[in-house]
Amino acid sequence: MRLQKVNEMANYKRILTAIDLSDEADAVLTRAIAMAASDNAELHLVHVVEPLNLAYGGDIPMDFSSVQEQLQTQAEEALQQYAARANIPAEHYHLLSGRPDSQVHELSESIAADLIIVGSHGRKGLALLLGSTANAVLHGASCDVLAVRVGQEE
Repeated sequence: MRLQKVNEMANYKRILTAIDLSDEADAVLTRAIAMAASDNAELHLVHVVEPLNLAYGGDIPMDFSSVQEQLQTQAEEALQQYAARANIPAEHYHLLSGRPDSQVHELSESIAADLIIVGSHGRKGLALLLGSTANAVLHGASCDVLAVRVGQEE
């Protein structure tokens, strides 16, 4: 294959960046902004709020609705701030609820993303065996996935 064809294949048109709204999200978003700028790509941002009943297996006989509403509101405000810093228009940032990996997959399909960018911690021991959201996104994606290494100790 000629080098020109390889370079043409490397240009992304629509990039979906999944962030967790932690301090490490800045590193992921910075990489996404740079990738989008170099390819002149459309950049989308997504955060998925996992319902508390999923996180706790649904076995706790409590009503989490008010806590869930607070989490949703806080996530919406934080996502808007990230989007504003990156000059991402409102129609290109998405706050979803559900299992993060499946929601990222569905959104990437619906917007026809050709690259998904996620943050990835260096997993060791039990965390490696249990997997991660980044791993789940990677293995279910129908497009390229870039895992940005975050949280590395110096």
